[in-house]
Amino acid sequence: MRIAPPRSVETIFIGGGTPGVLSPDELSELCEIVREKAGDEVKEWSVELAPNEVTPEKLGALKAGGVTRVSLGVQTFDAELLGEMGRRHPPEKALTAYDLIRGMGFESVNLDLIFGAPGQTIEQWEGDLSRAVELSPEHISTYCLTFEEDTALYARLAKGELSIDPDREAAFYELAWEYLPSRGYGQYEISNFARIGMESLHNLNTWRMNEWLGYGPSAASQFGGKRYRNVSNLEAWGHSLEENNASPVEDVEALSDRSLAHDSVLFGLRLNAGFDFAEIGRRFSVPFSAFDPLRLFFRRFENEGLVKREGDRYRLPVAGRILADAIASELPELATDV
Repeated sequence: MRIAPPRSVETIFIGGGTPGVLSPDELSELCEIVREKAGDEVKEWSVELAPNEVTPEKLGALKAGGVTRVSLGVQTFDAELLGEMGRRHPPEKALTAYDLIRGMGFESVNLDLIFGAPGQTIEQWEGDLSRAVELSPEHISTYCLTFEEDTALYARLAKGELSIDPDREAAFYELAWEYLPSRGYGQYEISNFARIGMESLHNLNTWRMNEWLGYGPSAASQFGGKRYRNVSNLEAWGHSLEENNASPVEDVEALSDRSLAHDSVLFGLRLNAGFDFAEIGRRFSVPFSAFDPLRLFFRRFENEGLVKREGDRYRLPVAGRILADAIASELPELATDV
């Protein structure tokens, strides 16, 4: 599938992989290509970096290339927990990398933190949050550790050496939700916190069901009424580009206005601002009554104190946020007879 921006691009995010392994010259070339294709109206340009990938030369190339925001994969400031997560950098490396990023003058810095590592205590998690706040980044993301297949942690989980404790995970979530807002980082999504006005525009664009284009192997797109993913095989992807000047795609899903409206509710559950049925209906030209099954669905959770309603706007308080995935999994479809 040939995908070229038909209009100006507002946000860019390079990551979900390891762009920091590129050399300074390669990063400069990448930025030049992206800048040429994206146009001059980019509002936010983020790049993910691991602490052991950060050098003054690479940061200089990114800064000169137009990057405005760096997301640093700190994960934890605890050396023992870094080892449990399989991370290769010592805590000191993250601090050095952060200082270099700050010294280069990027407009915004995000710190990625992970909780739920084997043996991690609530006190250690609070220590990580405290250390992150002391550095004063514009944005902090907090994620629960996931056990991905073909990793050492997944093997230990499969053997019964580790276990997943939902109550323990909930305690970690709730601590971040209380601690970070009290230190000036407003929570705007289940896992994301920011100083006023420094929320990730790229992420918000995705959660609000706008369009985006993904480039490179495995990258996902939502564009032109379809949702699809580039093939993950690097060789197949590269061969197709050379032979056909197009990226081979898979998992293609046609999107109707109703499916986009439904997904706007689904992702709206993750946002602290919630969602408004009337706004979504107007945006996607969906009849007001089509949302009746969802209104009835949320009424039950409202009675249980898991959903807050203000007019036609719904959002999850803390009690509901803990159960967001479970609530989302039961979300009914829109009515089809209206």
